[in-house]
Amino acid sequence: RGIRVGYTPDVLTDATAELSVALLLSACRRLPEAAEQVKSGGWTTWKPLWMCGYGLSDSTVGIIGLGRIGQAVARRLKPFGVRKFLYTGSGPKPESAAEFGAEFVPLTRLAEESDFVVVTCALTPATQGMCNKDFFGRMKKTSVFVNTSRGAVVNQEDLYNALASGQIAAAGLDVTTPEPLPTDHPLLSLKNCVILPHIGSATYATRSTMAVLAAKNLLAGLRGEPMPHELKL
Repeated sequence: RGIRVGYTPDVLTDATAELSVALLLSACRRLPEAAEQVKSGGWTTWKPLWMCGYGLSDSTVGIIGLGRIGQAVARRLKPFGVRKFLYTGSGPKPESAAEFGAEFVPLTRLAEESDFVVVTCALTPATQGMCNKDFFGRMKKTSVFVNTSRGAVVNQEDLYNALASGQIAAAGLDVTTPEPLPTDHPLLSLKNCVILPHIGSATYATRSTMAVLAAKNLLAGLRGEPMPHELKL
């Protein structure tokens, strides 16, 4: 119908990467669960293993999708003392991976060797449901799974079973299927699953930049000029 479409790329990379790291730390160090213990009176005397979780130091981090956000996540995690980065995707990205010494591996090996798995890939027919029963079954029982890409990359029933059975240690999700997630969804009953309401880009600066860019696209379109960022259909 000859309708021009503008979009807002690149503006949410840092905000989403920061949220990914926050979600990872919240899940692996059991922060929501610990905070709830303070409120409910569960915090009593010191106990050696109470509220213990898993640390990033000397760990292996697997990143599914080493694009802009995946690289930004790795850049932020590296100073935590991560020992090794693995990544997978449609193909090797040696120039991007060099900064982190990241190794390109098949999805199965990434699942088997990673202490932390962070999903930052695009949703495509190839990635839909890729994190499923087989994937979680290959992960370590001490591993933590984080998804800030799209909910449909994960088979949520398989994730629930993996978390409930102790097949994996914990998960952090900023994206689900559907969104909003129904309040009676089984995943919300689990203490070892942290779920956020898709707030990866939710910083004041990022949302302001998105709005300004959307307005500039619109004004350019109305004037018949090239948009700063136009989707070529």
